[in-house]
Amino acid sequence: MRAVNYGLLLLNQYQPSRVSYFVRKIMSGSDHSSGFDQPRLVVKKVLAKPQREGEGAVVRRSIGRSELKNLDPFLMLDEFAVAPPAGFPDHPHRGFETVTYMLQGAFTHQDFAGHKGTIRTGDVQWMTAGRGIIHSEMPADEGTQKGLQLWINLASKDKMIEPNYQELPSEDIKRAEKDGVEVRVIAGESMGVRSPVYTRTPTMYLDFTLKPRAQMHQSIPESWNSFVYIVEGEGVFGVANSSPVTAHHALVLGPGDGLSAWNKSSKPLRFVLIGGQPLNEPVVQYGPFVMNTQKEIEQTIEDYHYSKNGFEMAKYWRSQ
Repeated sequence: MRAVNYGLLLLNQYQPSRVSYFVRKIMSGSDHSSGFDQPRLVVKKVLAKPQREGEGAVVRRSIGRSELKNLDPFLMLDEFAVAPPAGFPDHPHRGFETVTYMLQGAFTHQDFAGHKGTIRTGDVQWMTAGRGIIHSEMPADEGTQKGLQLWINLASKDKMIEPNYQELPSEDIKRAEKDGVEVRVIAGESMGVRSPVYTRTPTMYLDFTLKPRAQMHQSIPESWNSFVYIVEGEGVFGVANSSPVTAHHALVLGPGDGLSAWNKSSKPLRFVLIGGQPLNEPVVQYGPFVMNTQKEIEQTIEDYHYSKNGFEMAKYWRSQ
C-alpha cells in the first residue's frame, strides 16, 4: 500500500498515456481487474474518532476535522450514535445543505418555519438551509439512534435561497442488486437506477453492501471529488492488492474513471460512496454558518443576533 500511495503523488506529473501505463503496473499481480482505464485510488485515509457534539451526543467526524478540513463541495461528515436525552437541540444554519441518513432508529426534526417530521431507519432528509433556518434534531425512540449527516456546500449564487426540504422514506429509495452487491441510490445513479433527489450542487450518494467475496465497480464523473466512508466490515478499495480498511474510516479518492471495491472478508461490507462537483469558491466557516467571505460571516452573525434577513422567526420560536 505504501508503494501505491507513493505512486499517487506522481500521477499528476504524467501524461494520460503514461498514467494508464503506471496504473497497469500498479495493478499487475492483482487477482481482479478494476475494469477502469484509470481507477480511482485511495490518496488519504482518515479515522473518524468519537467526539462530543450537541447536548450529550457523540459523533465520529471524518470530514470537518483537522486531518480533512473539507473536500470541496463537502464540509463535514458525522456518523452519530445518540440515545435520549442527548441530541441536537435548537441551532441555526446558513449557506449549505444537510443530508441526514438514518442507519438505525429514528430522529425527529422541527424548525421555526413550522416543518416537523420523523425519519426512521433507511429514511433520508435533504435539507437546504439557504438563507437561514433554526431547527432541532432529537432522538425519537429509546435506545441508541444511529445515522450519517453530511454537509454539502452551496454555490455563492445559492447561499441566500429560501430553505427547502426533500424527504425520502426508505421504501422510496431506489435500489438494485447483482452478484452479491446491493446499492441504495440516495442521490445520483448506479446499476441503471437513478434517485429522484434534486441536488443543487451536483452530488452522488450511494450506499453499498457487499457480501463476502463480492466486488463492485462504480463510475464517477471525472471532474468530481469523491470519498468512501466505511460503515461496517472491512474492504479493499482502488486496486485489489491494496490493504483492507476497517469501519469508521473515510477514504479520499484520487482522480480517475471510477471506484472498484472488494470484500475479501467473511462478513458483509457496507460503505457509502459520495462524490460531488467542486465549487472552486472560497469557504469561510463560522460553526453552522458557511459563506464565501469574512464580511458575509459577520453579516450572518448580525442577522442571527437581530433576527433579520432570514432569521426573523428566530426571535420567538423554540422547539417543543
